[in-house]
Amino acid sequence: MAPQRSSSTTGSVKTGMTMTEKILSKAAEKSQVVPGDNIWVNVDVLMTHDVCGPGAFGIFKREFGEKAKVWDPEKIVVIPDHYIFTTDKRANRNVDIMREHCREQNIKYFYDITDLGDFRANPDYKGVCHVALAQEGHCRPGEVLLGTDSHTCTAGAFGQFATGIGNTDAGFVLGTGKILLKVPPTMRFILDGEMPSYLQAKDLILQIIGEISVAGATYKTMEFSGTTIESLTMEERMTLCNMVVEAGGKNGVIPADATTFNYVENRTSVPFEPVYSDGNASFVADYRFDVSKLEPVVAKPHSPDNRALARECKDVKIDRVYIGSCTGGKTEDFMAAAKLFHAAGKQVKVPTFLVPATQKVWMDVYALPVPGAGGKTCAQIFEEAGCDTPTNPSCGACLGGPADTYARLNEPQVCVSTTNRNFPGRMGHKEGQIYLASPYTAAASALTGHVTDPREFLQ
Repeated sequence: MAPQRSSSTTGSVKTGMTMTEKILSKAAEKSQVVPGDNIWVNVDVLMTHDVCGPGAFGIFKREFGEKAKVWDPEKIVVIPDHYIFTTDKRANRNVDIMREHCREQNIKYFYDITDLGDFRANPDYKGVCHVALAQEGHCRPGEVLLGTDSHTCTAGAFGQFATGIGNTDAGFVLGTGKILLKVPPTMRFILDGEMPSYLQAKDLILQIIGEISVAGATYKTMEFSGTTIESLTMEERMTLCNMVVEAGGKNGVIPADATTFNYVENRTSVPFEPVYSDGNASFVADYRFDVSKLEPVVAKPHSPDNRALARECKDVKIDRVYIGSCTGGKTEDFMAAAKLFHAAGKQVKVPTFLVPATQKVWMDVYALPVPGAGGKTCAQIFEEAGCDTPTNPSCGACLGGPADTYARLNEPQVCVSTTNRNFPGRMGHKEGQIYLASPYTAAASALTGHVTDPREFLQ
């Protein structure tokens, strides 16, 4: 039983503050902050990966000295995940450089991979950083988490301030544990109503981005609340916060509750202190959605805000389906796809690529029974449906990568994908066309060879 928690106090507060303002004021050791304030913030966790890590550590050494030590080797998390399963020598070298830095600095949380032939031979290797951060207990309510990756905002699902930073900022954080931040104003998104069985969090965030545009939340906090949000699992909340940056958001945040505490306390014993928006907090905008009235949506090429109803795109012929990434490669994402495949009892009509986010997700795909499927696992259902065998956990083809990256778009094909971006060239070929969709919609589309509303297979 989780202990009763109360909101963190931040001194004598005259004006109400939002969650984000409270987290930043506490981290800045101030009693009050308002949007627009430039403040020095103490960082709880800094994450970097194989693409940005070498640059960040390079800047750290250039500015602080070759012999300098990082501010705290237990608050830095290094996760190789982007360009891993490739013969590209420069990509491989990035991981080697990170390994050298982590050994030299005695970094406690370096999730290394040395045997690329069999990822399972690397017990420390995790996979996609944003999912691994959560699974390994690095995401905690009330904290400040920064990462050299724009989708670091995923961790806001845990009621913390999480945002992406560049290599220069990361180099500074490595040396000082501090960062200069401007306090963002907060937009509030209130989602109420019972979630229809055919909808997923991916539909919700694509609906919102379609409403406000890819610039609609530029340098703002997107705070999510309402009965629908309270009913979401942690993984679905992560999907929602993951794509805040596709609306230009600085961070996304969801108030911590029993769902959050259960997840976090099963993964870490580090104490944490959740905070909540005051009743008289100031929001720059309020958006309300009745989720019970929403339909499955996609984002058409070449922008995440190019929203359309899935059923309106039924004439769009597709060449392949991709299920994976920090957005759509979690255990529940594969469970959803398997549920639809099982309900349909059909074979896929286009190549369907499955890329589990982490080693744990890969194991779940092979071990966990899919509810209502007679004890069958995701892997068994995928095999029966004619999908490709689930591959090595990593970021995969979400961001293209080296030419030999599994499932990379090397031809100008049309792909329905559970990933987060569909700009020209994002998954490889500059003339590729990417339709962003939920795992349900992706699976339904795989069965028909066209963009398909999952209601055709889900009752």
